[in-house]
Amino acid sequence: MSASVLFLILSTGCSEKRETIKIGFLDPLSGPFALVGEHILREVQLFADAINARGGVLGGKELEIIRFDGKGNPQESLIAFKQLVDQNISFMLQGNSSAVANALTEAVLKHNQRNRDDRVLYLNYGAVDPALTNDRCNFWHFRFDADATMKMRAITAHIADDTSVKKVYLLNQDYGFGHAISSLSREMLGTLRPDIEIVGDDFHQLAKIKDFAPYVSKIRSSGADTVITGNWGSDLSLLVRAAKEAGLDVTFYTQYAGIVGAISAMGEAAEGKVKQVSGWHVNAGGVVSDRLASAYLDRFPEAGDDLFFISTMHALEMLVRSIDAANTTEVQEVARQLETMSYEGPTGVVSMRADNHQLSQPLYISTFVNIQDEKLSFDIESTGIGPKTDAIVVAEDLNVPTTCEMERP
Repeated sequence: MSASVLFLILSTGCSEKRETIKIGFLDPLSGPFALVGEHILREVQLFADAINARGGVLGGKELEIIRFDGKGNPQESLIAFKQLVDQNISFMLQGNSSAVANALTEAVLKHNQRNRDDRVLYLNYGAVDPALTNDRCNFWHFRFDADATMKMRAITAHIADDTSVKKVYLLNQDYGFGHAISSLSREMLGTLRPDIEIVGDDFHQLAKIKDFAPYVSKIRSSGADTVITGNWGSDLSLLVRAAKEAGLDVTFYTQYAGIVGAISAMGEAAEGKVKQVSGWHVNAGGVVSDRLASAYLDRFPEAGDDLFFISTMHALEMLVRSIDAANTTEVQEVARQLETMSYEGPTGVVSMRADNHQLSQPLYISTFVNIQDEKLSFDIESTGIGPKTDAIVVAEDLNVPTTCEMERP
């Protein structure tokens, strides 16, 4: 455990006012995804304040988080990006929606090609479309969450070890991320467990379905014992609740069950039935991890939610280390430092891959359980339900090949 990480976790206040380095936070702060955007903004502010409290960057400059509302929409996010550029902000943090991320990474690339003295560095904490660090990679984009391929490698390896799994149903939102989950599930299960039958593969509109009973009926009719879904937000909670109400006995493998509002919405329907893959969770264990989970609760008691995206911590920690190593905020120099950066976080050492700008990190498979029954320390949103680790997949087993052919300035 590094001293700097421990100091970050224990620190929650701000230091005296100093010259700032601005970071634009561009995510939905209004509209149907505002709850998630505001939650992640709190996480980012927690980590930024802690970095400032320990002395900031470049000998005393503070991080200042500037809000931009992309409304969860690619077109609105491009407008917000223009506003960010007009304010001469060099660092942008975004991660809610791969559809938005694909629009933004292209916008950042074009802007930087045209404005060599006014470049922007894109820190992606959660948009996990594999294309972003493969065919659509670019020098100015860095991803700090595991991509969908890495997460599906962890999920399918765990399923492959479970001999009780015989039939799998795929149900996903109809956009790039959902289609990636579907194709990766088919490919990886076909390799690891060719005996498993894919008995359904459906897509639905994002955040438009109010009643998942028809999908639950199709899952039941298929005979599936397991559902793999990339659904998040209401699309996940409504699905799991509909399954509970119908008495459908399946296990759900997810990526975002622990995000703000989901477990509260699912309630007891999640208990023992919902699994997730994540870069960390509140019951990951260890002194540093426990203090990190507690630090968020202590800082934002009125929010009623819990820390989820450890990738926001990775992004800020590795950014400030890269700025200090470059001894400048000049974007190209910072990027060159960042693409070979590593540091010791709450889950151990994580490192950036230079070939595609994808963070290499371990992943956790966990099941949501009754924390009293399992004697765990933290629940989610005071529900009495929290994640319990089933398995940890080491970073070396998740470093998948890339098709990225990066052009460097």
